[in-house]
Amino acid sequence: MNLLHRPNRLPPDSSGTLVSVDPARAGWELISFEVLRLGPGERRERDTGSAERCLVFLGGRASVESSEGDFGEVGERAEVFGGRCHALYLPPGTRYALTALGELELAEASAPTSARHPARHIRPAEVAIEERGDGNASRTIHHVLPPERPAERLMVVEVFTPSGNWSSYPPHKHDEHRPPHEHDLEEIYYFRVDRPGGWGLQRIYTPDLRIDEAVVVRDGDLVLVREGYHPVVAAPGFNVYYLNVLAGSGRSMAASDDPELAFVRASWKRPER
Repeated sequence: MNLLHRPNRLPPDSSGTLVSVDPARAGWELISFEVLRLGPGERRERDTGSAERCLVFLGGRASVESSEGDFGEVGERAEVFGGRCHALYLPPGTRYALTALGELELAEASAPTSARHPARHIRPAEVAIEERGDGNASRTIHHVLPPERPAERLMVVEVFTPSGNWSSYPPHKHDEHRPPHEHDLEEIYYFRVDRPGGWGLQRIYTPDLRIDEAVVVRDGDLVLVREGYHPVVAAPGFNVYYLNVLAGSGRSMAASDDPELAFVRASWKRPER
């Protein structure tokens, strides 16, 4: 089903696109996604066109100018495990230019819309942190562009799963439009692993098991979640990060748990918000 997209293996210290998908390649309607690497002093000029866009600074800094105003220097952490991110939200019809201030890795996610919300710089202090789950299903969520912040379609979070832990657990799905209980959402999982040779697993399965795939995920991999439940586990010895980008029938992350595993959430001692 072409769920897994491996990164382009660029030579060390070279720039270019590490991984990308658009709706045609993904087999859905809304989300486009790209991860770029830029070298020191390299400049990229772009236009959001008919889509809103969220730029997540995975590592490094850039000077950013735009037709919606100049943002100056953006970025702080050296890599995804180095703290909360900087991000930019840009509305449709925005021209912008990035000049890398050293090595830069940047994720760009977009979804079509005619609505215009103000462009803004999302600073680390604005990224709320949530400890979710319990026991070996505990993980840390960084809310970059949550539903309660202005945007039309896009929602973005970063998730940090400790060595040996499960994430996106109990398994949940969001492939039916049943508001307020569930929204039909497309979703990107973009993975990074904190040590060379690291890996994790992601299972994607529908309630009727028409789809039931287990995918090995490594550093830089991208997984498309079109439908079904989609839990993740980090192999012992490796901490796993993933960037989630979602868009769909409503700006809500409402989802349905696998009913056969509802007892897991009920057993947790730490309350969820």
